[in-house]
Amino acid sequence: MNNGTQPAGAASSHDKKAGEESLAPQKHRIMGRFSYLLAWFGGCVSIGTFTMGSSIVGTLNLLQTCVAIAIGCFVIGIALAFNGAAGYKYGIPFMVQARSAFGFAGTRFPGLVRAIPAIVWYGFQSWIGAGALNAVSATLFGFDNLVLYFVLFQFLQIGLSIFGFQGIKWLENIGSGFILLALVYMFYSVIDRYGEEITTNLVNVEGTWGMPFWGATMLFLGIYSTMMLNVSDYSRELKEGTKPGLLTVIYAMSILPCTLFMGLIGLMVSGATGVTDPIQVFSSAVDNTPLLVITLLFIAFAQVTTNVLNNVVPPTYILMDVFKLKFRTSTILVGLLAFCTFPWELVKEESSAGLQVFVQTYSAFLGPIFAVMVVDYFILRRRKLDLDKLYDENGPYKGVNYGAIIAALSGAMVALTFSSVSWYASLLPAGIIYYLLMQYWQPCQRFRQ
Repeated sequence: MNNGTQPAGAASSHDKKAGEESLAPQKHRIMGRFSYLLAWFGGCVSIGTFTMGSSIVGTLNLLQTCVAIAIGCFVIGIALAFNGAAGYKYGIPFMVQARSAFGFAGTRFPGLVRAIPAIVWYGFQSWIGAGALNAVSATLFGFDNLVLYFVLFQFLQIGLSIFGFQGIKWLENIGSGFILLALVYMFYSVIDRYGEEITTNLVNVEGTWGMPFWGATMLFLGIYSTMMLNVSDYSRELKEGTKPGLLTVIYAMSILPCTLFMGLIGLMVSGATGVTDPIQVFSSAVDNTPLLVITLLFIAFAQVTTNVLNNVVPPTYILMDVFKLKFRTSTILVGLLAFCTFPWELVKEESSAGLQVFVQTYSAFLGPIFAVMVVDYFILRRRKLDLDKLYDENGPYKGVNYGAIIAALSGAMVALTFSSVSWYASLLPAGIIYYLLMQYWQPCQRFRQ
């Protein structure tokens, strides 16, 4: 029996149109390697990365920040390649992949953990994008109405999202070049304007290579820890023939440039001026009005490319799975839910520390779920999945695998004890506990099939 999903034999057709996404195994893949790299590049311009850079002012110097970002991105690349392997091989999305570990009903737990941060970041970045458009309007026309631009900007993104991966591919591929040029220009402008302050406050300081340094690697890693869970939603769109090593390089090299630029811009400007609001920062870094307008428009565009890839697709698939909704209906609902995150509160200067705590907290739950899924696929299943069982709601994966839930919660408890490095701390306990429960606890035995 199959309710709202399709068995392996009824995979997606070879002429899938825009917006006709489904949870069925993906056969028609639309992205080559370069296109896939550009999609991840365009989807990783997160203003949250800027905020993370701002949050470590006074802790690390410029060199230590660069190394921390590089380590974080390298870890991200490995993690994405590992957890995206099942989606790449079988063409299945995250919510289907998670059934073998958590069970049909149990997937609501990792789904909820994944969806909440996505919707929060969706609202946060939409407010930032609307702020950039409002700044352009105020500069050129003297019209200032941030709330109006937020509403219009959000509905624009909803409209783009309903085209699914066909629309995402072209939006990300075309936009990536413009985004790179804008980031390089903003980086140059910041150094040109605040070079002396940067040297004094960030270069000629000792910083630390201790625990705060490793905590910083997790902050930048934490921005993408959500995507490590649902990477199969994207890897199922990549054409076959790419080996794991090359996939790791593609992930790391697509994420590193944006993370490095945005993190360092946040660190340098906040270190030089004490300002943490992104729009104020970029406005103060540029004196030329035409260039300021172009920069602000790029900021707005970057929020669109990031949201439609990273913050719309995951909760959309989750709603499709839990409530049996169509793709377009789910994307509209996700866009409306983003209004309810009160992003105008998140962007306040006093919210920077709170946002950092938010990243650390949800990372505490994302890490254990990631560990459970990797152990399940690579160690217990030995990279072999029975798709018919994954799509059979009355089969061996029916209900909840409490072993996976217990392991994930146990890992989260350990992570919350070491909040500054929560993602790292959670992996080993969750993975070991899950493996032992699956081997020796009777209620988990039917999920071994």
